[in-house]
Amino acid sequence: MINPDIFGSIAATLTTTAFIPQAWQVWRTRHTADISLIMYSMFTTGVALWLIYGLMLAAWPIIIANSITLLLAGSVLMMKIRFG
Repeated sequence: MINPDIFGSIAATLTTTAFIPQAWQVWRTRHTADISLIMYSMFTTGVALWLIYGLMLAAWPIIIANSITLLLAGSVLMMKIRFG
C-alpha cells in the first residue's frame, strides 16, 4: 500500500509551486489590477490557519507546504496592497 504522506507531499508541492509564477509576475511587472484583494486576503488567512493546524498536529507536509505558500501568497497580497 502507498503511504498517504506521498500523496500529501505531491499535492503540497503542486499547490505550493503554483504560486511561484504569479508572485514572480507581480514582482516583475508591479501590475496587480487583475488580482482580487478580497480573494488573496481570504486565501492568505486560510493558509495561515492551515499552517497553525499543521503545527498543532506536527504534520510536516502541511507545515512545510503552508509555510512556503504563506510566504508566496503573502508576498502577492502585500504587493497588491502596495502597488494597488
